[in-house]
Amino acid sequence: MYIHRVLPNLYRDSVSLMALSASLDKLPGVEQVSAVMATPANIALLHEAGLLEGEIAASPNDLLLALRGRPESALRAALEHAVAALETPIAAPPSGATRTEPVRSLQMALAHTPGANLALISVPGEYAAAEARKALQLGLNVMLFSDNVGVIDELALKRLARERGLLVMGPDCGTAIIDGVPLGFANAVRRGAVGVVGASGTGTQQVTCLVHAAGAGISQAIGTGGHDLHQDVGGISMLAGLERLARDAQTKVIVLVSKPPAPAVTKAVLAAAQRAGKPVVVNFIGAAPDALRAGKLTAARTLEEAARAAVALARGRRPPLRAAGARLPVPRLRLRAQQRYLRGLYSGGTFCFEASALLGEMLGEVWSNAPVDARWTLADPWRSRAHTLVDLGDDVFTRGRPHPMIDHRLRNERLLKEAADPEVAVLLFDVVLGYGAHPDPAAEMVPAIRKAQAIARKKRRSLAFVGFVCGTEADPQGFDRQVRALREAGVLLASSSAPAARLAASIVRGRG
Repeated sequence: MYIHRVLPNLYRDSVSLMALSASLDKLPGVEQVSAVMATPANIALLHEAGLLEGEIAASPNDLLLALRGRPESALRAALEHAVAALETPIAAPPSGATRTEPVRSLQMALAHTPGANLALISVPGEYAAAEARKALQLGLNVMLFSDNVGVIDELALKRLARERGLLVMGPDCGTAIIDGVPLGFANAVRRGAVGVVGASGTGTQQVTCLVHAAGAGISQAIGTGGHDLHQDVGGISMLAGLERLARDAQTKVIVLVSKPPAPAVTKAVLAAAQRAGKPVVVNFIGAAPDALRAGKLTAARTLEEAARAAVALARGRRPPLRAAGARLPVPRLRLRAQQRYLRGLYSGGTFCFEASALLGEMLGEVWSNAPVDARWTLADPWRSRAHTLVDLGDDVFTRGRPHPMIDHRLRNERLLKEAADPEVAVLLFDVVLGYGAHPDPAAEMVPAIRKAQAIARKKRRSLAFVGFVCGTEADPQGFDRQVRALREAGVLLASSSAPAARLAASIVRGRG
């Protein structure tokens, strides 16, 4: 059954709402839940996701809770729990203390913090461009976490920022580290000499974490949003970020991370990188490295190679030709003749894309909803075929659901489904730590992994579980604790996405 509640004139940002949805999803009787602002687009998505029926009397300023499950009493209890959490008033200040008026606008925020120079905007897409414009007109740089902002608005905002000497990170910029402060989905890393400009959130996370693991640090990590390098936008934010890092005294090496840009944008970015006056590592995932070796630029095929090259250059050394991580031994499994395929279930879209590029070279046809080669696009991302990699953070999976870095339920369900397929030999996945991510991913995943192992044993089959953890020891989830729990569950863990994909391919091919 379905149940919903509209809370008039109540706003919460998207990260808070994703976290609330994830907590409600664990309550008895709840099968699916979503907490969103009641914009027309969000209401349409909830209808499409099967969480709403009929017309909803709500305005975009209202908060909408929608639940599906049974029995009705459990859903109503979950709904009341959510309402109570949302409506809990802020604790009153101690007697005699000054009561602070809630901040309700950018102008009020600047009055409270006159030295601020950046606004992080996370409002429904219909209103995000207007808020970003206000911030720019107030002299603020912008991190635009919101998505569903049209390309015309994005281009107008970025041109305005360029005119005013400001920076727009986004729309749909999920990760940044500015002056040592992690923003959005970012990790706890030390300060240092490596600067990153990334059109990919998880790609930026992986590079910053690997730089940290190598004992170096990050000066700034500037996000651009996923559409910045499209032909229509022209890479305005990546060029602006590159220019800022070129001027930054703390930054000794710059790393550029993205899927392959439009050809004209690639040319402009590489030309600007050559003028930077500093070593620049270029990781346009899936692009031919030879096309990126212009002047003194260093081309990297993978995120791990990019991080290692940056650390070497920051230390005044020649970058390695290939990432020199330890090679994991290939386990000997009792695979049946029909167990020919691997299935990758990713919460990070860039990880999925990088694995698609590598595995396409090693295995041939690899189907995906985020393929490097459009010929191998899954017709139905809910159903795998042959070798398949799935980006579970894609919009088709997150309609009415929290992002898979927050809520592991959908991936766990898919994991069990893939384990039941007699043709599957390897299950491949990422685990992303950091601010904004689930507080204990291993606790969510290990029970599903053990159930999947039991499914295989019952059919007298073996399964290999291959993964990697993107994070640092300073992240709130505890890197070592996550690694230990996953290894105890039988997961083969690599240092990053690329070696995990290569190990999975080696198992499928029966090679060492």
